[in-house]
Amino acid sequence: MAVSPKLYINKPKKAQLKQIQQQQASSPTPVSVPTAPSSMARGAAPPPQPPKESFIRRYKYLWPMLLVVNFSIGAYLFMRTKKKDVGTEEAEILDVPGDSISTVAASTVSEKEKEVTATPTLQPVIVREPIPENQQRELFKWMLEEKRRVKPKDQEEKKRIDEEKAILKHFIRAKSIPVL
Repeated sequence: MAVSPKLYINKPKKAQLKQIQQQQASSPTPVSVPTAPSSMARGAAPPPQPPKESFIRRYKYLWPMLLVVNFSIGAYLFMRTKKKDVGTEEAEILDVPGDSISTVAASTVSEKEKEVTATPTLQPVIVREPIPENQQRELFKWMLEEKRRVKPKDQEEKKRIDEEKAILKHFIRAKSIPVL
């Protein structure tokens, strides 16, 4: 029968180990506690376990990776929200304060209501201030100049451009310009 090695606090000398082996071989009954000097009796107690390393030191290679992952997720979230904020600021600039329908009320519609309705929702009409007549005339003149600079590719395009120029000339010569 094989005897497993025993761990001792104080290592016994070879002569003491030979005595223990001879006694085990000569006695037919197994001896649970060997008859040894007092130093051996003290060594029978289980040895104290080495102190555990702290959690931080045990996983010291994990910390840099954890910091990099957290930093990258934070940067991603920061950039994602920044892009959304830029889009909403542009939409707010286009809104006129005198609108009867505010975009805030339109945006408060819940997602469930959007999913339930199969018909597309209409965008609110943006009411703008009318442009003065003299600015409209200047704009029509500029458009006419641009139409004159365009080189038509074929006969149909030339006819279309000529019709548009005739309409612009009519608006420029008119006493009053219709409000659009």
